[in-house]
Amino acid sequence: MSEALRAHRLVVLTIVAVLVAVAAGTVVLASAGATDATRRDGVLGPGKVTVRIDVDHSRFEVTPIRVRPHTEVTFVVVNHDPIGHELIVGGPDVQARHANGHEAYHPPVPGEVSVPAEGRASTTYVFHAPGPVEYACHLPRHYEYGMHGIVEVVADAQER
Repeated sequence: MSEALRAHRLVVLTIVAVLVAVAAGTVVLASAGATDATRRDGVLGPGKVTVRIDVDHSRFEVTPIRVRPHTEVTFVVVNHDPIGHELIVGGPDVQARHANGHEAYHPPVPGEVSVPAEGRASTTYVFHAPGPVEYACHLPRHYEYGMHGIVEVVADAQER
């Protein structure tokens, strides 16, 4: 067998081995993902889930959040800014109370947390009824700057 033919076989066998390894890894990852509270459609829950929200340059950096009713979300907020922020999760009445308030610090309350400069904090909130639920930072001018978003609570009929 010529040296060129051996080299060609070695390349083909290496490619086949890599493809088999990648396929096996994909099957393992797909199986692992099926056991947590996230389905392939990207909707979280029901049950307990964790969502990480990074804050950088006074912006929430997070992919769209979609949950099923009766999902308990632990929000882990990682603040990369040299200033403090807050995360307030709740309906219009909660948001209005904080928009008009002047609380510099939030003691541990479900759905409300103060996040120190270059620090991290977490809060837990349980979503029940389908529809949008806002999260925001109401420190002076932060909301107006764009520090707010929506958690979409999706009923099973809306997923399709």
